[in-house]
Amino acid sequence: MRFLPVHRQALMVELDDLQQTLVLLQSLQAEPIDGVQELVPAARTILVYFAPHRVTAAQLVQAIAGRNLQGSVQRSDVLVEIPVRYDGEDLADVAQMLGISVHEVVQRHTGSEWSVAFTGFAPGFAYLSGGDPIFNVVRRTTPRTKVPAGAVALAGTFSAVYPQASPGGWQIIGVTDAAMWDLARDLPALLQPGYRVRFVDASTVSAGADPCAADAAPVQAAAAVPTAAMAETGQALRVRATGLLTVFQDRGRHGQAGQGVSASGAMDQAAFKSANRLVGNASHLPVLETVGGGLVLQSVGENVVAVTGADAPLTITTAAGRRWNAPRYAAIALADGDSLGLGQPTTGARCYVAVRGGYRVTPVLGSASTDTLAQVGPPALHSGQLLPVEAALHAVVGDAALAPDLLPAPGQEVVLDVELGPRTDWFTPEAVALLASQRWQVTPQSNRVGLRLAGDEALARAITSELPSEGTALGAIQVPASGQPVLFLADHPLTGGYPVIGCVAPHHLDLAGQIPVGAWIRFNPVRAFAVLNPAVAD
Repeated sequence: MRFLPVHRQALMVELDDLQQTLVLLQSLQAEPIDGVQELVPAARTILVYFAPHRVTAAQLVQAIAGRNLQGSVQRSDVLVEIPVRYDGEDLADVAQMLGISVHEVVQRHTGSEWSVAFTGFAPGFAYLSGGDPIFNVVRRTTPRTKVPAGAVALAGTFSAVYPQASPGGWQIIGVTDAAMWDLARDLPALLQPGYRVRFVDASTVSAGADPCAADAAPVQAAAAVPTAAMAETGQALRVRATGLLTVFQDRGRHGQAGQGVSASGAMDQAAFKSANRLVGNASHLPVLETVGGGLVLQSVGENVVAVTGADAPLTITTAAGRRWNAPRYAAIALADGDSLGLGQPTTGARCYVAVRGGYRVTPVLGSASTDTLAQVGPPALHSGQLLPVEAALHAVVGDAALAPDLLPAPGQEVVLDVELGPRTDWFTPEAVALLASQRWQVTPQSNRVGLRLAGDEALARAITSELPSEGTALGAIQVPASGQPVLFLADHPLTGGYPVIGCVAPHHLDLAGQIPVGAWIRFNPVRAFAVLNPAVAD
């Protein structure tokens, strides 16, 4: 058992194999450690998020190191059968790799019972283990830009079904019509960790049969928030223009790793909370997050709003056409027909707009956040949309606040503290030094998933073998084969297959979320918690 640093609120446990990983996961779930907030299992690792004020890294390492890894994994009673049409684009290639016929590939894939080892990559994407020992299939040299939803695929010793169309490098052997992800179910992910899975050749299934639900636990439609029953306030904001992208965001949907869902949430959590405070809301209520300028909201009835985050000019335009500038980080009263317009930020990238009382929006899996990668949460705003406003629960709005003065502008340089690990040792000493000595520019391909960075020199790896998929944290600096880093932000995938050289320190995550395209980043390595040896931890 090896313990690797991620950042001050997370560590990674590395084990010898999948069996040990599942045994430890089962132990940590059966007997939780106080202060552990979430577990993200993968092929040979478990990413452990913890609250430092409740348990220290040293205490956590000692508690985990004492767990017995010799046990067996309890199998679930739930068996899900998935009908497959074995006509995948890579079926013949897989047969050639394995030295068997196409018919035998199908027989071996359907002839073994698989089990859900862990979830990740995308909501409902389950890594299935335990199939026929012959399956150990290399990924495609060049990943496809789009794998269709329902694609049944192989990679390494795992099999999986793609829940939605997405890029991917697994070998496709077939396709299923079974929905891997459906928000109408109590458990949207069809395949939960521990479930048993059997693939069925669809050509042998009689018409009208539904093998996908053969022995699965019954599901019920998820209860929607009764918005129609909510008291009508007569207040709303109408979207006159959306800008580049405007979405709902809040604290995020934590605790959904078991379904392959990452937290998402506001990119700048401090600005999100400030916006709510300024209008007298509870700090957790959803707000609007908009990138760049161009958002225009028109008040229906009287409303009080506040705008925080990036330094963007604010303009109020009355129904009669009078205009004036409005302050950031202050409560703004809007009369019926008034419009609030947000200009292009001069520093920073994202603004947050809260309204007194809060927006009436239906949460998805306990959160109103829009995850742009996983496609979970309310859709992005569109022009003409009406945003109903709830009745205000508090009578007092907050005092005006000082706006942050350290936000970067395009072309400017910003310094981010970085805690090295968990895979720093996969890079040459020169690459680790280069991470800090070279500045990196934010490219136009950046978004809520992450900042794609470009430097004059690429980061060279000391270990060039393929890294088994493992959990990735918010702020992780992942380095793909190109050697040009990607800084993961709020909508990053739950797991990833490229080594992470370091992670932005938690106190700089909000700042990272405000870095615009064209800005430059310098990484400043800071001392993380020590990589603790259980034999000497105290």
